[in-house]
Amino acid sequence: MGKMMDTRFLLRPVRDARSSGHLFMSNTYTQIHIQAVFAVQNRLSLISAKWEDRLYQNIAGIIRKNGHKLLAINGMPDHIHILFGLRPSHSLSDLMQDIKGDSSKWINQNKFTLGRFSWKEGYGAFSYSKSQIKNVTEYIINQKQHHTKHTFLHEYEKFLTDFEIDYDERYIFKAVSG
Repeated sequence: MGKMMDTRFLLRPVRDARSSGHLFMSNTYTQIHIQAVFAVQNRLSLISAKWEDRLYQNIAGIIRKNGHKLLAINGMPDHIHILFGLRPSHSLSDLMQDIKGDSSKWINQNKFTLGRFSWKEGYGAFSYSKSQIKNVTEYIINQKQHHTKHTFLHEYEKFLTDFEIDYDERYIFKAVSG
């Protein structure tokens, strides 16, 4: 007969009332700051100044609903930057799927664009230490001024280069040529 395992000392997920019922591991403490960048399908300039604030509020709600903390959000008509604190109980890829899926559904339900709105597949995600948060927040808040000097493609390639991420130029967020 096998020996029964004493499970009293195994670390188990616990529901925390302070975190909207999200799971966390007791004695687990993290500080994970992520800047996510993603673009409109075909890099079309579809995000209108008339409804972009409502879009950002919608995305903020998605982030909060998933137990994460929004630090900054802003963008341009063809892409968005989000800085948030990521809870380790939820994967980044699942969160990005929720953000992009739920927000595109919201845009389409509200008929903000002619035709069907969608985000380009993929995203960039870059991690930062607490000491960098102020500068990254200011950078995101000042997106419109930043893009008077730099294109999105230049900006995105700089992120990839600065973070030493290998990439294939065929798959970065290039605009549709035509």
